[in-house]
Amino acid sequence: MYLKSKVFKTVDAIPQSYWNSLNCSTNSYYSPEFLSAFERANTAIEFNYIFILKDKDAVAFANTQIVTIGIETITKNITMSDKIRRVVNNMFCNNHIKVLFCGNVFLSGEYGTFLKDDEPKIDTFKAIAEGVKQLSKNTKKLSAIFVKDFENESLYITDHLKSFDYAAMQVEPNMIITLKPAWQSFEDYTNALKSKYRVKANRADAKSDLLEAKLFTENDIEIYKNELQELYQNTIDNADFNAQILNLDTYIHLKKAFKEKFIVKGYFLNEKLVGFLSAMQNGTHLDAHFIGIDYAHNKEFSIYPRILNDYVRLGIATKSDQINLGRTASEIKSTLGAAPKTLTCYCKHKRYLPNQVLKPFIKNVQIKSFKQHSVFK
Repeated sequence: MYLKSKVFKTVDAIPQSYWNSLNCSTNSYYSPEFLSAFERANTAIEFNYIFILKDKDAVAFANTQIVTIGIETITKNITMSDKIRRVVNNMFCNNHIKVLFCGNVFLSGEYGTFLKDDEPKIDTFKAIAEGVKQLSKNTKKLSAIFVKDFENESLYITDHLKSFDYAAMQVEPNMIITLKPAWQSFEDYTNALKSKYRVKANRADAKSDLLEAKLFTENDIEIYKNELQELYQNTIDNADFNAQILNLDTYIHLKKAFKEKFIVKGYFLNEKLVGFLSAMQNGTHLDAHFIGIDYAHNKEFSIYPRILNDYVRLGIATKSDQINLGRTASEIKSTLGAAPKTLTCYCKHKRYLPNQVLKPFIKNVQIKSFKQHSVFK
């Protein structure tokens, strides 16, 4: 079977026949509308779309971005000794490094590669790895390649990246709430919680009672765009790690394309925007996207706990069977009944010798542990 890769610099250049052949657009994250929203709004990022062709038919797809990151942004949040941290920082000259991400840098989960059904998955995935290799060769001043976010069920395919000299590393898990069909309201859900956790959820609602919540239209996103960006920046500054900052013009494009399936909800205190959540309904799943918080009011008005409660409400309202609350703040999310779903990434330095130094370090990266709460009766 002869497979070849073809790279496109923009979504608009991709032939419709490729999307038809893959039949991947039923998943919103692999649709041209979704990918285009990010490309149009985030002009500082170089986007590339790799298609694997068998004859003239597309049989696989990979979404990539080339971004520039400060090396200390990466190393300061990974458990390692000061000595090793210095070695790694020096290896990259304590500098900003250019990284090729295969996967969506703005999403947490397995949304970067798509393999067509009924095709040999290992062969097509190896062809993607070969396509990424060619793209990296053609990218000047590139330091590292990062292939991101695979669930355990996919590792029998993705571990073939090790033959391309990648090292595997576990990253923080996605926190998933599985919703029961019997939960028709938020009260049904809280009734299923043990007393301690029900009290916690109800207290968050009570403390945030003064907040006025509003579902945003496309027009609202435009009007409040600067405030949304500022609130989002607050959460980025508080986050352990963020590869890239999203331009929230992306949300205007997503709202236009996906209507009620893309949700932005704003929280107002005395008519001032003090928080927001965003989410995507993708089939039977509801996925939390970015949030923003005014931390000066967070403690008094329980903005973040209220946002988490509202994700549960949205999940129930959209009749979703699971809510992906994403990474970070894993313990707090577990107090709502979220359980971790393990994710594995693969990383390599572009140059051979630094990669041999880097590989043992990557293999020994430890993710932060957290207490997993058992919240249901």
